[in-house]
Amino acid sequence: MSVSDAIAGTEPAAAAGEFALAGELVIRRMGFGAMQLPGPGVWGPPKDRARAVAVVRRAVELGVNHIDTSDYYGPYVANEIIREALHPYDDDLVLVTKVGAFRTPDRAWPSALKPEQLRRAVYDNLRGLGRDHLDVVNLRIVEEAGGLGPEDSIAEPFGALADLREQGLIRHLGVSNVTARQFAEAREIAPVVCVQNEYNVVRRLHEDLVRTCAEAGIAFMPFFPLGTFTLQHEKDTVTDTKVPQHVPLDAQVVHAVAERLGATPYQVALAWLLRHSPNICCIPGTSSPEHLEENIAAAGLHLTETDVKELDALYGGEGR
Repeated sequence: MSVSDAIAGTEPAAAAGEFALAGELVIRRMGFGAMQLPGPGVWGPPKDRARAVAVVRRAVELGVNHIDTSDYYGPYVANEIIREALHPYDDDLVLVTKVGAFRTPDRAWPSALKPEQLRRAVYDNLRGLGRDHLDVVNLRIVEEAGGLGPEDSIAEPFGALADLREQGLIRHLGVSNVTARQFAEAREIAPVVCVQNEYNVVRRLHEDLVRTCAEAGIAFMPFFPLGTFTLQHEKDTVTDTKVPQHVPLDAQVVHAVAERLGATPYQVALAWLLRHSPNICCIPGTSSPEHLEENIAAAGLHLTETDVKELDALYGGEGR
């Protein structure tokens, strides 16, 4: 299917196929990420709120039934826009949110992993989205400001969310920015339905985890799926922070494949993810109606065996 054909379809997101979270919440594998709905730096209101609302509505019109968000996007702004755009929600719409950080006036993202902070964050998400329960909550592991590093246990914060799940405030749990060991630790406490880690066609440090999740029937939802940002760098020693670092998608192979297919490099990056493993669910974000159409159209972009072979070869094997 060509990109133009995918755009012309009634619900082009359907071309990505479906994945059932915990065997019951059926989502389209092409979703939408709400991180870019607020203003610059994921802070404050967008310049054009009506356009942001329209983008969310258009995503659903294009067949998206899975939106990734968080109350700390803005803060509060992304959830408020989603609620304005879609409430009352369709029965099949799955809202996946995350907790574990908060925003400060200097626009930093310090950790918020104490049980009382997590409970407050869950209630903030419930209030912002206008829900009486949350479909899926990801525990985001943040290193900054006394957070948890790759070698630390996540038993206390994940256990706190498991308690809220038992109380009926959360339907399912996931984890984000975790190591394989932390993922395994979480699964010993409560069922995990999804993992959200950095992963894309040019950075695949979590290849083993993608495979482990696939074998267990667990969704893997890459953040930074387009390869244009990364957290795979050292923290700033002065501020003790690790902010997303912009890294343009300049791999010549991706551009060459895109040119052959009459697509954009970002569409190729998304199509490769969908082809790479059946448990990968994409959540590209944008505040642009035009980019939204392009992203969703990637669900119907067909990669040839030659395309896949060339794209697979971009990665040298670290983390496999």
